[in-house]
Amino acid sequence: MPKKKKEISRREFLSSSAYAALGMASLPLMKSESLWGKTVERKINIALVGTGVRGSSTWGKTLIEEYSDVLEMVGLCDINPKRMEYARRYMGATCPIFADFKQMIKETKPDTVIVTTTDCFHAKYICLAMEMGCDVITEKPLATDEKMCQEILDTEKTTGKKLTVTFNYRFSPEAEKIKEILMSKEIGEITSVDFNYYLDIYHGASYFRRWHGFKQFSGSLLVHKATHHFDLMNWWLSAEPVEVNAYGELRKYGHNGSFRSARCMSCPYKEKCEYFWDITTNEHYMNLYVKAESEDGYLRDACVFRKKINIWDTMNVQVQYHNRVTMSYSLNAFMPYEGYFVGFNGTKGRLDARVYHSQPWKVENMADFRITHNFGQSKTFGISSEGSGHWGADQVMQDRIFRNPGPDLLGQGAGSRDGALSILIGIAARRSIEQERPLKIEELVML
Repeated sequence: MPKKKKEISRREFLSSSAYAALGMASLPLMKSESLWGKTVERKINIALVGTGVRGSSTWGKTLIEEYSDVLEMVGLCDINPKRMEYARRYMGATCPIFADFKQMIKETKPDTVIVTTTDCFHAKYICLAMEMGCDVITEKPLATDEKMCQEILDTEKTTGKKLTVTFNYRFSPEAEKIKEILMSKEIGEITSVDFNYYLDIYHGASYFRRWHGFKQFSGSLLVHKATHHFDLMNWWLSAEPVEVNAYGELRKYGHNGSFRSARCMSCPYKEKCEYFWDITTNEHYMNLYVKAESEDGYLRDACVFRKKINIWDTMNVQVQYHNRVTMSYSLNAFMPYEGYFVGFNGTKGRLDARVYHSQPWKVENMADFRITHNFGQSKTFGISSEGSGHWGADQVMQDRIFRNPGPDLLGQGAGSRDGALSILIGIAARRSIEQERPLKIEELVML
């Protein structure tokens, strides 16, 4: 039996000449080497719109504490003044705050705007920022429907500004390893993929407590959450989706509950509800959300059994790609553990990956892999957990954006087209469920 191939380190892989030719392009955000590379001559002026938990932490507090030598936070914008004022203190920011986005741009003149608002407002602020002369960094998803998506693509083309979509999953250790294996052609050309993602009863339920539980705000989990997974697959396969067919049901949350209340904090059923969540134990959330409720009425601990919830918790999607690869995908939002299984079927073998995010048992690795060759050996290996913030992915991504842009050997930088292709799978899946038919991507937008 042939010996196992030696596993090279990530650093050895990135420095190997075999892939050097792939790494000459910087992330699409880069303006010039003197501005965005190591030879920065002045700080980049950054403005942030949306001061919820993701905005105030990853794109607020972290940037101010870790990147203040290369950037300056010049303005914050949010429709909720109490939340924004607390967020400014929490972040350690000294910049002015604004309720009016246009006023912020006119007065602070940022180079780049970071968008971390409710999903359905991403397109509004992305387009306004570009029209007013700013580059944009946006959290996923790019938008929540096809009309917004087209508007963003058209605005970027018209203005000539640059848009970066922060797909941090591309920078996670297991995702990088999968990309490396597929690029090596060890299992040949990919023909089909099985991708099953599981949200546990804690994380999964959290989406149904928040604004994410309504299609009009989040586009459904097929857009808000699965955009991560669809982007990973597009990137892994270096392929673009052509046709989508999907099924979805609401089986656990929403109308399925036998009792309900407006929120957990005042719920009369808290003693018997398995999904009771005590927000009062989280001082940060109390300050960021509960103490700001008087401004907009938003309840961060709303009931997961609200009858008006209109997204699905059980979803299955089939995707056909331009290179004839097909993917079968599922997303379930009330599982006893969290993570995913993905299997790539190739002309020379199969790659299986099991990624652990949260589970009620001990695991040695954050991801376990198996590569099985046709008529040959099967080998296994694992990757241990490293870093914080999505397993270190947030920091790696932000370093690439703000400090050291290239070379981008694995093609991890994501722009508007990447953002569009990921959400268009989710939007097409949503339309497919609603219309009970397959949809072609070309029906939705002109790319």
